[in-house]
Amino acid sequence: MQLITASRKNAKIKMALQGPSGSGKTYSSLLIAFGLCNDWSKIAVIDTENHSSELYSHLGKYNVLHVEEPFTPERYIEAIKLCENGGIDVVIIDSITHEWMNILEAHSKMTGNSYTNWSKLTPRHNAFVNYILQSQVHIIGTIRSKQEYVLSEKNGKQVPEKVGLKGVTRDGMDYEFTLVFEIDIKNNAIATKDRTSIFKGTPEFVITSKTGKMILDWCNEGDKVSESNKEVFKRINSCKSLDELLQLYYQQPVDNPTILSAFTEKRTELEKLATPSQLTDPTNIKPNGKLKTAQS
Repeated sequence: MQLITASRKNAKIKMALQGPSGSGKTYSSLLIAFGLCNDWSKIAVIDTENHSSELYSHLGKYNVLHVEEPFTPERYIEAIKLCENGGIDVVIIDSITHEWMNILEAHSKMTGNSYTNWSKLTPRHNAFVNYILQSQVHIIGTIRSKQEYVLSEKNGKQVPEKVGLKGVTRDGMDYEFTLVFEIDIKNNAIATKDRTSIFKGTPEFVITSKTGKMILDWCNEGDKVSESNKEVFKRINSCKSLDELLQLYYQQPVDNPTILSAFTEKRTELEKLATPSQLTDPTNIKPNGKLKTAQS
């Protein structure tokens, strides 16, 4: 181990593209990937979408790694390792959704205490997330989204109402990424989370390879740790509960992947120490990871 001064120079972006079927998540990911490395042979798609990534082979000679069921966290990690060992610079995980669906399916088949069962599955999911964050390559994950409904009372009856699209993944997955784009059915993208500050306040736009180049330029900017960043590390380490950590996360603007990784590591540590009363009841989680309301 070696203690070094934190810097953003040559950082590796960890980002996600979220949208419904047909919104262009895979296509847009490929364009961003090319902007990041300018070499199709250095791009790999981990494909869990039944060979759909090959539909865009006209773009360039990128690599495809087909992953078949079961879509376990361990298989995803194995696939990322294979890409890293193959000299790949940008890995596209298409899609991350299947990993969470596999976790939910595994939980539904387990007998016994729900909390105990989740204590076996959560570390597996966290291992997948942590591997992404600690990888020394750029990683772009695609996330399926679907229409979300809530029940509202009208004329004395409970009526479902559309409230927008939600990602089919664990609730709070965007917490893990530096940048998240939401893409609509017309292929327009908008940054719903942007710790690079590149796209903050930017109206809807169509993703091109220039988008990836902008992200690469941000990754390569030298960024010496300021006194304020050192203070953030101290505050992260001093957090005693998940609520306290989450509150700090949303209060403190962060554009440093090292700090983001510190948040994740601390969260994993606190999850292991949390008592059942401090954890969300897994039986109250919808398939997309969102909490159910009393009405739903």
